[in-house]
Amino acid sequence: MRPREESERIVITGLGLAAPNGSNLAEFRRALLAGVSGVVPYEIRYFGKTFAGVCNCDVLKYQSRRELRRGTRAGSLSIYCVGEALADCGVDWERVPKDRVGVYIGVTEHGNVETENEIYEIKQYDYDCSYWSHHHNPRTVANSPAGEVTLRYGITGPHYCVGAACAAGNAALVQGVQQLRLGEVDFVFAGGVSESIHTFGIFAAFNAQNALARNDDATKASRPFDKDRNGIVVAEGGCVYVLERLSDAKKRGAKIYGEIVGYGMNSDASDFVLPNAERQAQCVRKALDNAGLAPEEIDIVNAHATATVAGDSLEIQALRDVFADSKKTYINNTKSFIGHAMGAAGALELAGNLPAFDDGVVHPTINVDSLDPDCEIENLVLNEPKQIGRVRTILNNSFGMLGINAVVIVSKYES
Repeated sequence: MRPREESERIVITGLGLAAPNGSNLAEFRRALLAGVSGVVPYEIRYFGKTFAGVCNCDVLKYQSRRELRRGTRAGSLSIYCVGEALADCGVDWERVPKDRVGVYIGVTEHGNVETENEIYEIKQYDYDCSYWSHHHNPRTVANSPAGEVTLRYGITGPHYCVGAACAAGNAALVQGVQQLRLGEVDFVFAGGVSESIHTFGIFAAFNAQNALARNDDATKASRPFDKDRNGIVVAEGGCVYVLERLSDAKKRGAKIYGEIVGYGMNSDASDFVLPNAERQAQCVRKALDNAGLAPEEIDIVNAHATATVAGDSLEIQALRDVFADSKKTYINNTKSFIGHAMGAAGALELAGNLPAFDDGVVHPTINVDSLDPDCEIENLVLNEPKQIGRVRTILNNSFGMLGINAVVIVSKYES
């Protein structure tokens, strides 16, 4: 592993999450080990009946009803996750200089929900725009979810959203690491959120691409790697981490979930939607090089796999390319439990694997009744958890539309 000074080593000291099958890390992890899906039947106006990963977290824990009405669903999920992360990290928030706090929230898209809702509302007034909400602009600007966090918690340091499609959660973590290493901030909230299930447009668009999951059973609709997979289950969710320099975390005696030891980002530059296996493999190697690790030193790979026929097969092709000689690298997937949480996906999926540092268990990919031969790879963990003993490194894949790729590597912290 690449040696770095303590001021260059970035650690995770807290996290808060909202997943379709858990509103905190303990609930989420239990569901992943027990094979509990968070996908449910769902109906949305105009499009009709479908499936979705729906969160049940209590957003009123950190906001009033009035604040919820003024803000956005992405903002309320961000505020909830930050509140949970803040409580989890154990810092004395009153003593933290708020101008040295950075907020970096990954999003796939933002503003569609609010725009669709407002068009629906003025329809009853024959589309008279004088009834258009004066809250529209602050609700739909690109920095809104991150900005709502700063308003709620009195943060005066930098904030912005990282728009990186479905790689956004990982990309925001990369941003947080870089800003800490540059000395721009001393304390970071970084992660991703998605409110996608509240826009009918995303369901209609995936359906038009023939990429929306269909099944008789909601809990079996999301089935990456399975021969009969037929598309994506759209999910909402969020996960935000507290990141600090190791030197600062040690000074305050913080608990440490893990250390971000490497990352890579690149672009396919080949298609609007179809992934590029060669570029994905290059991104994984870039992260390994950044960390100073060989492929055989990775214990768990969380695959991005969304349950599309081409996407899953191409990612496995990339992983075969990188990990062909590694007999100790195990591969799993989280979307089979919760669906695709878009901008939150990378951050949520990393969180679900972090407890493996303590229990040595790889959670499985569920709903694989018949493995697609194109998705065969050694040590793919299917349907049942696997105890592998000591886990020291986790590699987290996230890939998005327009060919944006982001890979993050986290290691178990050992003093």
